[in-house]
Order: sequence, then structure tokens, then C-alpha cells
Amino acid sequence: MAEVGGGMTPRMEGFLFLAGFGLCIPAANWLIGNAGTVCVPNGPCLVPVAPGVMAPSGVLMIGLALVLRDLVQRRLGLGWAFGAVIAGAALSALLAPPALVVASALAFLLSELADLAVYTPLQKRGLVLAVAASGAVGLVVDSAVFLWLAFGSLDFMAGQVLGKAWMVLAALPILHWLRGRDAARGIA
Repeated sequence: MAEVGGGMTPRMEGFLFLAGFGLCIPAANWLIGNAGTVCVPNGPCLVPVAPGVMAPSGVLMIGLALVLRDLVQRRLGLGWAFGAVIAGAALSALLAPPALVVASALAFLLSELADLAVYTPLQKRGLVLAVAASGAVGLVVDSAVFLWLAFGSLDFMAGQVLGKAWMVLAALPILHWLRGRDAARGIA
């Protein structure tokens, strides 16, 4: 596909989104074990996501990953998106701290598949709606599965959901702009 509007081709943008998606996984795993305003002994490093609400620090990267997976699908197609989810789960298992391998990989796999299942039928109705709805589903699935398997508790559920939701919400104006730019470039 040729360049559209003097910038990157949609396919090139897709590979850029794919690279960002892949980088979210090691970043989230590193953050949860190394960076936060508080690091709980034998537990996660935490960051504030609202007044009085803390969450494991990797939540911001996972929220971003949910958005980037949708953009991979938009630019490269369902096959690439599904492959990215499988590769991401494997990468998550390889890079997670030993105590978090199963929780990280399974939460990633299930949440991204849930995101994919919601995004796919909604994408024709609009990019912002599809990303917001699929992100909401994906972040709840990721939070519940990860917390339960990693820590045997849902104590940080509110913080997990809020932290990921902030990233999805922060992306919505950019997605609205992207949709408008795509329309101006003649991209469906």
C-alpha cells in the first residue's frame, strides 16, 4: 500500500502499533516488580490511581496494551491481532517474575482475547466506541484474573480497573483524531 497523505502507510503504522504493544508487556512486568510509590514485601509495587486508591504499577502499560492491540487489528487485520495476543502471552510468561508467570500470561491471554472478541464486531460502528467498550471488558478480565492468580485476592481490583481505565480514556481523543485523519485519507 502506498503512503497516504505524505506520512507512513497504514501498514507501517500497524507495525509501529505492534512494536508498542510488544513493549508494553516487558514494561508492565518490570514496573510491577521495581517501580512504585510503595513496594509491598512479597507483593507488587504500587502507584496511586485516584485519591486513596493504589494499584500495581504495571496497570498503566496494560491499559495501553489493550488500546494498541485494537490498533494492530485496525491496521494489520484480525490474524495479526490474534498472533500478537499469542506472542504477547508467551512474552509475558518469559519475562514475568517467576512468582507471576502463570498469572501474567493467563491474564494477558484472556483479557486480550476478550478485548478482541468485543472490538471485532464493534469496529464497524466506530473506532472510539469499539476501543472504549473492548478496553472496558479487557481491563476487568485482566484485573480479576491477574490479581486472583498472582495474589489470591482481589484487594487491588478497584485500583487495577481505574489504572487501566485511565490509559484507555487518555487514548480516546487520540483515537478520535486518528479516525478523522483516516477518513480524510480515504481509509475505512
